[in-house]
Amino acid sequence: MSVSAIFILDVKGRVLIHRDYRGDVSTKFADKFMSKLNESEDSGKLSPILHDDGVTYIYLQHSNVYLLAVTRQNVNATAVVVFLHRLVDVFKHYFEEVEEESIRDNFVTVYELMDEVMDYGYPQFTEAPILQEFIKTDSYRMEQTAVKPPMAVTNAVSWRSEGIRHKKNEVFLDVVESVNLLVNSNGNVVLSEVTGVLKMRAYLSGMPECKLGLNDKVLFEAQGRNNRQKAVDLEDIKFHQCVRLARFDNDRTISFIPPDGAFDLMTYRLSQNIKPLIWVECLVEHPSRSRTDYVVKARSQFKERSVATNVEIILPLPSDATTPVTRCSQGSAVYAPEKSALVWQMRNFPGGKEYILRCHFNLPSVEAEEERQHKMPPIKVKFEIPYFTVSGMQVRYLKVIEKSGYQALPWVRYITTAGNYEIRV
Repeated sequence: MSVSAIFILDVKGRVLIHRDYRGDVSTKFADKFMSKLNESEDSGKLSPILHDDGVTYIYLQHSNVYLLAVTRQNVNATAVVVFLHRLVDVFKHYFEEVEEESIRDNFVTVYELMDEVMDYGYPQFTEAPILQEFIKTDSYRMEQTAVKPPMAVTNAVSWRSEGIRHKKNEVFLDVVESVNLLVNSNGNVVLSEVTGVLKMRAYLSGMPECKLGLNDKVLFEAQGRNNRQKAVDLEDIKFHQCVRLARFDNDRTISFIPPDGAFDLMTYRLSQNIKPLIWVECLVEHPSRSRTDYVVKARSQFKERSVATNVEIILPLPSDATTPVTRCSQGSAVYAPEKSALVWQMRNFPGGKEYILRCHFNLPSVEAEEERQHKMPPIKVKFEIPYFTVSGMQVRYLKVIEKSGYQALPWVRYITTAGNYEIRV
């Protein structure tokens, strides 16, 4: 990735600030960009990446300004887009609002930031807390204070500053899994997958080393522990930049120096056959030409010791349905006309239970008969199951090692939520 120049333009395409990194483009390319952008809008083929005469324009519109990266080389376009988003985040950290007025009012700081976040077209440091340690918004203060580059600039640990202190050293780890499920009208599961994320909040002093162990199937097979404990076969693993990838590739140990505060340590996916955690059946009856009856059965298919919370079953109704009358054995049902749906809400849904909702409504319009001939949209289900993971993911250990020798308190929590969870009827 090598960017020739970064432009910040107003909505009319006038250059507010321009930083040339490689000397192979001029400001006239900003005018060419606006003409190409207008052509794309007129043709209905708008794209964040434009190419013209050997020059690639990659842009991001935020509020009333454009952030434009121009290059003559074959760069990783996605990486450039991510960099522009990170640059917006840095500006927000300094100015709160990123718009034409804030750019004009702080042009000196903007130039300094653009000098630090990129060098000869290659991204450098985009962590706002690190940049703020040696780029101050008060220029007078900068003249009076000898600025010492923080260790994060000269060391590999660019995501954490030195000298961090907390009265209580704690680390919280949430294992959050989202179930994506699609069941066809015959009751067969046609799509099932689990996407997971390890969300961490670290409030640790100094420069701690953390080690995390999971019930990883690859690790267990390498250690010859195939049958002793349930293992999970993880796919599409993505780590935060703090994780030492070489160490993980070598012995599957997740070792890292965490950023201070909240961050996503790891994401993963499992494509496996999943038994629907909450099964919903809907029986539709038509006692007369203008009346329709629904009988909905909801059954929890997880262990009795677990309890689903904040359960919502969204049952679609015809758009011209009037005065739906409901009766349910658990929770409450509310008609949402803006969604053309009946929302069945249950605060708690224990495992191994079944509840029934009965509903009848009228169809006053002439289109009622045509509506019956079409299949209903899918039933959508939302829920949360605390202290439970559908994949069986377990944290075997979470160790915190720091040279001062303090004892940290690790807290681990599990939760399963519904992602895109749909049942066709």
